[in-house]
Amino acid sequence: MIRRASLVIVGALMGATAMSVIYSAGVPAQAAGASTYKELSIFGDVFERVRAQYVTPPDEEKLVENAINGMLTSLDPHSSFMNAKDADDMRTQTRGEFGGLGIEVTMENELVKVIAPIDDTPASKAGILAGDYISEIDGQAIRGLKLEEAVEKMRGAVNTPIKLTVIRQGADKPLEITVVRDIIAVRAVKSRVEGGDVGYVRVISFTEKTYDDLEAAIKKIKADVPADKLKGYVLDLRLNPGGLLDQAINVSDAFLERGEVVSTRGRNADETRRFNAGPGDLTDGKPVIVLINGGSASASEIVAGALQDLKRATVVGTRSFGKGSVQTIIPLGDAGALRLTTALYYTPSGKSIQGTGINPDIRVDQPLPPELQGKLKAEGESSLKGHIQGNAETEEGSGSAAYVPPETKDDIQLNYALDLFHGTKTDPSFPASPDKAAAAVKK
Repeated sequence: MIRRASLVIVGALMGATAMSVIYSAGVPAQAAGASTYKELSIFGDVFERVRAQYVTPPDEEKLVENAINGMLTSLDPHSSFMNAKDADDMRTQTRGEFGGLGIEVTMENELVKVIAPIDDTPASKAGILAGDYISEIDGQAIRGLKLEEAVEKMRGAVNTPIKLTVIRQGADKPLEITVVRDIIAVRAVKSRVEGGDVGYVRVISFTEKTYDDLEAAIKKIKADVPADKLKGYVLDLRLNPGGLLDQAINVSDAFLERGEVVSTRGRNADETRRFNAGPGDLTDGKPVIVLINGGSASASEIVAGALQDLKRATVVGTRSFGKGSVQTIIPLGDAGALRLTTALYYTPSGKSIQGTGINPDIRVDQPLPPELQGKLKAEGESSLKGHIQGNAETEEGSGSAAYVPPETKDDIQLNYALDLFHGTKTDPSFPASPDKAAAAVKK
């Protein structure tokens, strides 16, 4: 199996967009024509006029940054310029760890509410409890801040202290709790056993830790359920926006013995790259059901497409987002980095899912609760302004509703998968048979 293979490094980015290749060296650019340099001269003239004559002195750094972003966003929705802070945030996200406290939080009544402290982290050791409300951070009131702004203040350098003012039910006055930041590892995979005989594995994102977390999750499920009782695995990729290419390949390979996982194709034919699975199925050939919806994008679509095309898994749910492009991250030193679309990726059958998405083998819709009806719009790559037109894209487009109920009892898609495992529902596509893949997949 491909495990720690020397693959092109890929950077995870925010939202249902991005899979990005990081090159340590740039590709030499061809010289532009004389007319191009003339246009650049005009840009320089305009910049000087704005800098010198605009009604208020503009931020020159912002002017240049916005001009670069204007050029890049005119190409497609996923190309952009990242300043130094954005580039650093991206690197933090791809590592799957950061300096922080170790709490899951939300915003409620203009305060940060602690959903739960993560075990064995600075927050849990300092006595932060689920249900606590954080009203101040280092003496600064939370009210008026956005959740992401409050979270940013709580993150910081390892071994630095932070003072939290905590409102706790039953306490007669706010508590002052000092927490010393440490490295916090973000879980990329969550797992449990459903019904006593089905392993449930949810891949949240594709960071540097995803394969290791997946391997540990499967190992634990095997330890909890005897092999003769374990009916198979549900691989939940719903609401997964994507991430690292090598991790998408490794996660696919975890369920495969052979076959092409994905190929990427750039402007020139010699830029085509193919990635193949090797022997070694972590699940020992047990049946697999993959869950997808409109929130499954990019790297998660690579996994779903590979397991579907190679007949290793049955895909259940609704059409995925349809983001089938690869963004190269080119470092620009202290200035930040350039994120540029350089290729499209293709499933083992040779299909580009750009603007089309992955169609499930079994379509199962998840109704929206009354409070979300009319408020949650189904979107996909095909609905993004300026997106690259996929070669198989039709007016039908890509994407579907991106909603997963918080309670398992309300999760129709997951319960449909469990019914397939337990035989209360049947379908010709389940269980999938890898032996049939050779005839279906073009080589």
